[in-house]
Amino acid sequence: MARKIAVAAATMLAVSFLVFLALEVNVDDVAVKVLGQFSTPDQRAAWLLENGYRDPFLLRYGRWLVRFLSGDWGISTYYRAPIAQLVVSRFEASLLLAGSALLVMVPTALFLGVLAGMRSGSLLDRGVSIFSILTTSIPDFASAVFLSAIFVFWLGWLPGASTMLLGFSLKELILPVLVLSLFSTGYLARITRASMAEVMSTHYVRTARLKGAPLSRIVLRHALRNALIAPITVIMLQIPWMLSGVIVVEVFFAYKGFGTLLYDAALNSDVYLIEACAMASVLVVVVTQILSDIAYTWLNPRISFSAPPSEKGARAQP
Repeated sequence: MARKIAVAAATMLAVSFLVFLALEVNVDDVAVKVLGQFSTPDQRAAWLLENGYRDPFLLRYGRWLVRFLSGDWGISTYYRAPIAQLVVSRFEASLLLAGSALLVMVPTALFLGVLAGMRSGSLLDRGVSIFSILTTSIPDFASAVFLSAIFVFWLGWLPGASTMLLGFSLKELILPVLVLSLFSTGYLARITRASMAEVMSTHYVRTARLKGAPLSRIVLRHALRNALIAPITVIMLQIPWMLSGVIVVEVFFAYKGFGTLLYDAALNSDVYLIEACAMASVLVVVVTQILSDIAYTWLNPRISFSAPPSEKGARAQP
């Protein structure tokens, strides 16, 4: 686990350097984005000198990294507010949206996938496969338009925007959650079905069935735990994917979350806000990968983070 954490820290350090290099290597461009295109050359030169942009690049990167790690993320040039407060508040809103989507997606997909895998080749299996193919073939923006046309303009059951101006509203959350979970549900169901079908054909499951053990007991005690290893990987990968998926969904439904924050930052060339959002995204990816590895060891104790004995012995030799 210590090695995993070290690799994660090195990954975040490398990404932070690349982000800073991409956004702040051209100091004149930074001055224009911060002060505005109508600022004078004298104003830009004075601002660059005052904020240490005439120092060597590595020194500037080191200062930025120290400030970032200490929680000083600067002021947004677009929102005119502390970036740390913006990112935290918007991330909480996106966490509510993504968490609700996961609560819908994971139980539904696992239930359908397990049922289809238990009865491979049956009518239920084919129905789940057709549903999965149809949902995974429709991108987020298309399903958002399709569901809005049905539930907003045709039936009039749900609002077309999720601004949450009057506080939390469950009705405003339904459509974004459906759009986010629809694509992933079919994909996760197919992965679960394939993993479950493979486990059901193993020798220990067939032996248990020949001994007359009830199917429910076989599934819960023998098959399900091994079959969940692959779906757990997909679920953990869906969490970082949702950060990109929520951008489309949040902008479409005017939901004030992390996705719209990143969209506005990129649209308005808010350098410091883009840097903070990029680092927050990388942090989510790294944390989910570590959690995924921990879930592996819980589902299959034979998986270990430590080096195998042969490798340890080889290292001990002079």
